[in-house]
Amino acid sequence: MKVFITGGLGFVGTKLTDMLIADGNKVTVVGRNPGNRPAPHKNITLIAADATKPGAWQNILAEHETIINLAGVSIFSRWSSQKKQEIWDSRLRITRNIADALKKRKGKKTNLFSASAVGYYGFHGDEELTEGDNTGGDFLARLCRDWEAEAAAAQSYGARVVFTRFGTVLGRGGGAMSILVKLFGLGLGSSLGSGKQWFSWIHEDDLASIFSFLLRKKNVTGAINCTAPNPVTNLELTKVLNQVLRRFPLVPSVPGFMLKAVFGEFGDFLLKGQRVVPKRLLEAGFAFTYPDLTAAIKNIAG
Repeated sequence: MKVFITGGLGFVGTKLTDMLIADGNKVTVVGRNPGNRPAPHKNITLIAADATKPGAWQNILAEHETIINLAGVSIFSRWSSQKKQEIWDSRLRITRNIADALKKRKGKKTNLFSASAVGYYGFHGDEELTEGDNTGGDFLARLCRDWEAEAAAAQSYGARVVFTRFGTVLGRGGGAMSILVKLFGLGLGSSLGSGKQWFSWIHEDDLASIFSFLLRKKNVTGAINCTAPNPVTNLELTKVLNQVLRRFPLVPSVPGFMLKAVFGEFGDFLLKGQRVVPKRLLEAGFAFTYPDLTAAIKNIAG
């Protein structure tokens, strides 16, 4: 199978590309700055393009049966008005351009897996959330809603569209774990605010396996929660990390007002969170390698 990936040079994309190649697929990765690096495998093609803008890359995309859209500016920073606009524009413009490119595949079998996030649901305290729940009203929820709407436009050209709603991805060499390990190693591994907020997470290996699973499960469409079946509170996350890394926090907790001062509106995301479960994946028969946090952290940090 020929697979086209946006964001394929990032933390999640690199892991996913490796899995796709191992499964015998040919992968085209588009990136704004792939540089002069050689392709790491004979079945990987690197192309340089800014996917937020229409261009020749769309013609290349239309030659592929499966498109995986992972691109977007990272949300892990202070949310100024400018940063929020960058986060918003990067996701919606790229996804809109992908959907437009799929006009050329009308009448052909096409899979579009478009990344989204559990932020779609907004903040619900201890309420357990599944794919059937409605979207929230905060910035991330509105972003995910409109992001998914851009991808849904590809359905009018006959594409099968799946919205992969990611929890926080834990893995080696990047993402949230690279930040957490550094902080906890310095004795800064304290809970955030009350620590009662929920943390929906997934191990990088399981996330990659989900895409392989969905490629085989051709009847699955719509929203899929890409999270481990056992979300934890921030307090539980802190406890597990400190135990596995054998660290002792220097302060009992990080005050909420401090997080908001440092991260702005993003501080709300860190202080509230969502309790999300992968109901549709479990019903479809997906088996998680790392359903529990302790085993996942030990594997990553070990």
